[in-house]
Amino acid sequence: MLSALYNLLWYPALPFALLAAHPASVREYRERMGHGDFLATAGAPRIWIHASSVGEIEAIRPVANALLERHPGAVIAITTMTTAGREAAQRRIPGATAWMLAPLDNRRAVRSFLERVQPRVVLITETEIWPNYFIESARAGATVVVVNGRISERSLRRYLRARGLFENALGHATLILTQSDDDARRYAKFGLGTKVVVTGNTKIEAEEDVAKEPSIRPELLAFAAGREILIGGSTAPGEEAVLVDAYRELRKEYPRLALTIAPRHLDRTPDVENALRAASLEYVKASELNSSSAPRDADILILDTMGELRSFYRRGSIAFVGGSLAPGRGGQNPAEPALAEVPVLIGPYHENQREIVSSLVSSGGARIVKDARDIVSAGSNWLRDDGARQQAGRSARVAASKSSGGAHRALMQLEAIINVG
Repeated sequence: MLSALYNLLWYPALPFALLAAHPASVREYRERMGHGDFLATAGAPRIWIHASSVGEIEAIRPVANALLERHPGAVIAITTMTTAGREAAQRRIPGATAWMLAPLDNRRAVRSFLERVQPRVVLITETEIWPNYFIESARAGATVVVVNGRISERSLRRYLRARGLFENALGHATLILTQSDDDARRYAKFGLGTKVVVTGNTKIEAEEDVAKEPSIRPELLAFAAGREILIGGSTAPGEEAVLVDAYRELRKEYPRLALTIAPRHLDRTPDVENALRAASLEYVKASELNSSSAPRDADILILDTMGELRSFYRRGSIAFVGGSLAPGRGGQNPAEPALAEVPVLIGPYHENQREIVSSLVSSGGARIVKDARDIVSAGSNWLRDDGARQQAGRSARVAASKSSGGAHRALMQLEAIINVG
């Protein structure tokens, strides 16, 4: 009943959904309606991978690239909800066949997409529980798997308001591979039983995988040379102002300290600039640095480029991980700075990362901060004592490494499905 009502509501909702998606070109409009350009390439297995945006692409990347290595003839179509995600997918998973914006969850759009791609396996990442993606994929004969699945308590309450709809959708999945026991417990609320398997977070990679990351470009190395850096990674609205306040206070004691801010969404770069201007602080943007330009004398860098934060963490002294100072976002993943041996600061609202944060804090590699005063206090302790800071970084790496292996475990589950198919 709820599924029928959901699809019925799509008729009046479609124009508004398209408006909200604001396609910037004919190509994007066609992709949203399931008519994206896709060459009918022969090959097997045929896989559709759907991820929300950049962070989810980074998490599914180890799995996707491993599948391409193991199955050289694989045809993989990747969809994302954002253009930034689509660009990240093309850059980070270059062996895929196509990279497109995801179709709206309108039944006709999803069916049009499936007719073009004809996937035999559909991988839905994290929290992208779009009912028609599950129902129509299964109807077309595809095996549907949730990879790196997670559900927060807040999201669970929202899904349970339309329990019948989401229970029906998830019931069409063959496997739900979750990040944690807590996520598995929440998925179990939908009566999924043995379909739910805890494999761990696919984004937390082993040290040897992190070592394969691309080198930092010379312009960023020039900015980082000879000084300690506080890195604010994947920051959300309001967090930059807190970081700026903490940085100004820390500079009184550590005049050579630099600050790097990497907003979670690059279209927020003007907001970051406004926060710095309001504090009368000079800065340089990574996008404006090139081989013929020096980073000037600015002590603040806005990392407004795609794909450089992960490697730049290796030059950091302390990392604040964003999306965590205010409720509603659940915190970004602290694994990247931890694996780079950088001590981690994270806000109290990190429920999406609860297990790894708990492990990092217990090891001494991370601290919980709620405001600028906490950042100054924790930052001062580490900046004052190089040995303590380096030990905290090593502890963070060890704790994060213990959580690695999620991609390998997920891959083993997927290989069993692909080989049977």
